Amino acid sequence: MARAPLLQLSGISLTFGGDPVFSDLDAVVQAGDRVALVGRNGSGKSTLLKVMAGLVEVDRGQVTVPPGISVGYMEQEPSMAGFATLGDYAASGLEPGEAYRVEMVADGLKFDPSASVETASGGERRRAALAKLMAEAPDLMLLDEPTNHLDIEAIAWLEAELKGTRAAFVLISHDRAFLRELTRATLWIDRGSVRRQEDGFAAFESWRDKVWDEEDMQRHKLDRKIKAEARWAVEGISARRKRNQGRVRALGDLRRERAEMIRRQGPAAMALEAGPKSGKRVIEARGLSKTFGGKAIVSDFSIRIARGDRIAFVGPNGVGKTSLLKMLLGVLDLDAGEVVLGTNLEIAVLDQTRDQLDPDMSLWESLTGDKEMRVAGAADQVMVRGQPKHVVGYLKEFLFSDAQARAPVRSLSGGEKARLLLAKIMAQQSNLLVLDEPTNDLDVETLDLLQELIGDYDGTVLLVSHDRDFLDRVATTTIAMEGNGRAIAYAGGWSDYVDQRKAAKAVEPAKSPGSAAKARSPAAEKAEGLNFTERHRLETLPADIERLEAEIAKLEALLGDPELYTREPVKFAKASEALVERQGRLEAAETDWLELSERDQ
Repeated sequence: MARAPLLQLSGISLTFGGDPVFSDLDAVVQAGDRVALVGRNGSGKSTLLKVMAGLVEVDRGQVTVPPGISVGYMEQEPSMAGFATLGDYAASGLEPGEAYRVEMVADGLKFDPSASVETASGGERRRAALAKLMAEAPDLMLLDEPTNHLDIEAIAWLEAELKGTRAAFVLISHDRAFLRELTRATLWIDRGSVRRQEDGFAAFESWRDKVWDEEDMQRHKLDRKIKAEARWAVEGISARRKRNQGRVRALGDLRRERAEMIRRQGPAAMALEAGPKSGKRVIEARGLSKTFGGKAIVSDFSIRIARGDRIAFVGPNGVGKTSLLKMLLGVLDLDAGEVVLGTNLEIAVLDQTRDQLDPDMSLWESLTGDKEMRVAGAADQVMVRGQPKHVVGYLKEFLFSDAQARAPVRSLSGGEKARLLLAKIMAQQSNLLVLDEPTNDLDVETLDLLQELIGDYDGTVLLVSHDRDFLDRVATTTIAMEGNGRAIAYAGGWSDYVDQRKAAKAVEPAKSPGSAAKARSPAAEKAEGLNFTERHRLETLPADIERLEAEIAKLEALLGDPELYTREPVKFAKASEALVERQGRLEAAETDWLELSERDQ
């Protein structure tokens, strides 16, 4: 005999003062289900979870949970009023003797149960909400972006816990690798309806594309039929009136059917344009050391970042990834070492804290009030990569509606806030893009587009992320921050880093403690790679490069005078020749430095 479902939605309709969010929606969650809930940002994923949890009252329909079945919901922004510590909140649904469960979960999620609610960050609150749900162990878990604010180690712990649980769960996440590992069915919210497929997220994109192809074919056939019937209505209206009227009514039905087809929303029309080219050397860091409160962030760290590099920084939360980014950008003081920034850098930064958004401002004000985007004397236009655009038109490129333009930022979903931040960043010209946790809350299609934009970006990218799939798709170099000041560079993305680290560990036991290779000093090993002349060249090249960059900057400033050509044509010609000659010498010097540095490893 078939068991009753854990949760059933029947004929659910919901409207928030405008277009319906859902209309006549039916869905079932069975015991043992592991469901990925997917859909565009703003499509209603979080709202649907709240409906399942009984936190949102629907306009019509019924939510059925059988007696004795417990449903737990992880809130994105939990209210902790009345609780002194995060642990008090996390244990609030447990029996007195079960508080130990919070301690066990807290260890895996890396948060301190004794931390004060009053001073806790948004990320700590989210981890406490997740710990509360995991400790309560309900029959059905509803998880809304549980991996946000978790580092890769904590994500791996959560992944293992969910793999081993006997509970059913419905899961919203932007982390493809997480979804692929855990889900065995997919609920897809698309234009107010929900489709279900009995395959996990790994099969979602091919299923989605097939559905869309079938829709396009159906729409095309219907358009052709309407066109043919409309031609008949014009040309054959005079013959056999009764039959004609029937066909005219049928034509009206076809047109109504076509009007009711909701055309799917295309991808955001995001564009990312690099500004003027930077020098080939973007950042050079030598011997960086930094300590906070007795904890080493980096010790004797050096790196040379060239134009076009995509550098990812990975490591546990709190290890100092964002701090290292700030050091490399020259905005955080060093204890030791130096950072040299290249020439012509135009930097755009996406901050993980989302502090660039004021929740009380409207989307319109968020863009027009940004001094980088403001158009003098125009309250309804923004500057987008040097060109003025109407603010509503620009918001539409990022999939915001006319109504949302005047809505407060606080009304947006997490993914919509991320899209608004991207709109601000992508309006700027830049040649160095700094992305601190850019993937949080973004839907799959927007993540795909962001990945393509970064791939095509004619500049340099510094990236902090815990999204393993995104790192594999984007990064050319991964800096692993392993604690105690250790920061090590690996070629490639996350999977490449994991493979290289495993290979290095496999080799380590084979080395004898007193081997000649280990006994040699680093200076002796370097001396074997370069002769005296090459070593001298390597040591003097940085000064040569800096001098050439300064000369190029002066020549570019001189040639920036729009009247120089007409006023002093000979001087203009000589300055142009000198600029081309020094740019060639600079490129040759940078190439020499890169080649000698590689041989000097």
